[in-house]
Amino acid sequence: MKESLERPLTALTGAGISAESGVPTFRGQAGLWRDYSPHELATPDAFNRNPELVWAWYAWRRETIAGCRPNPAHRTLVDMEESLKNFTLITQNVDGLHQAAGSKRVIELHGSIWRLVCTGCRYVGDDKRVPLPDLPPRCQICGGVLRPDVIWFGESLRREVLDAAWRVAAQSKVMLVIGTSAVVEPAASLPLVAQRAGARLIEFNPDTTPMSRHADQVFREPAGKALPRWWAETRGCWAL
Repeated sequence: MKESLERPLTALTGAGISAESGVPTFRGQAGLWRDYSPHELATPDAFNRNPELVWAWYAWRRETIAGCRPNPAHRTLVDMEESLKNFTLITQNVDGLHQAAGSKRVIELHGSIWRLVCTGCRYVGDDKRVPLPDLPPRCQICGGVLRPDVIWFGESLRREVLDAAWRVAAQSKVMLVIGTSAVVEPAASLPLVAQRAGARLIEFNPDTTPMSRHADQVFREPAGKALPRWWAETRGCWAL
């Protein structure tokens, strides 16, 4: 029996899917930079104290990400979007790999490292130059210091972005939880919102997470292996 698409298929992705493409994660030794942890650098206070240092870290991250390519899990999500009438991708990642793979319906919970916002006039625009010519970069409109358009520790998610994610989660028929540690709020609650509304949860993660006990099905493999296989086996069950 084909699944009804009156309620959509939704995917929530975290750092794990990008780690398979070589993007360093925040957690563990690989997440450290010059003996600083992200919790010391990705904050408004750190930026106010030393924007050059914070921007040096983000410049390193941008250069690292620029050398990474989408993996089979990213490309499978693109195929889902192109094949299904009601599919939405919610991501905690700021690296832009979903868009690089071809995803268009993406809710970026934590922003994008490739988008800059002026701390003066609030201008917002994309800038994918690697390396940036000046650190910290300056706004061409008012000369103010630009910052990455990402959500830092201690900042709240944008209300319109969170509302959109909440709405999609509550309407989901199936939610795929892919490569997320399921500890960062409010993103970690989105699968539970979906489940309370009747959605089936499917987790793709090599490691056990707090979400694992709630999931209806768990794949203990990297998403780059498990997700393409799951989609190949189940896509015929969906009314495309």
